[in-house]
Amino acid sequence: MSTKRLNLSVQYACAPDGLPLRPEIRAWVRAALDVDTPRGGQITIRFVDTEEGQALNRDYRHKDYATNVLSFPYDTDPVVCGDLVICAPVVESEAKEQGKTLDAHYAHLIVHGTLHLQGYDHETGEDDALAMEDKERQILAALGYDDPYRETTRTA
Repeated sequence: MSTKRLNLSVQYACAPDGLPLRPEIRAWVRAALDVDTPRGGQITIRFVDTEEGQALNRDYRHKDYATNVLSFPYDTDPVVCGDLVICAPVVESEAKEQGKTLDAHYAHLIVHGTLHLQGYDHETGEDDALAMEDKERQILAALGYDDPYRETTRTA
């Protein structure tokens, strides 16, 4: 575990039902920050509704729909600084569709977003996508979660 300081702000801008609590979120972020070299961070995670998620995705990515996680990296040296925006209704819908627990899906998306804040990118090519997925699998396995990319049985 890193001795580097993590300043974590968690904002709940939507109904809190089913949302992870700060201790869980801190563990997930810390695990993602410690994957290569222990690092400190100054990170804000904001849980939003569909309307805010769609507006942010439209304004910053020019895609007019709500997505599961948006990453806003600001700096990586000397510590990782950035914001993650998690659209709770999208995450809940995806978890049901993919046959995953809500907890596991939140863990995956927060780890995924934290890796983005550190410069990992799955949209720059297949090799980069595979490297990022391998890091996610490694981190989530260490946290006790199943492979987030495994085929799941869909429920009706």
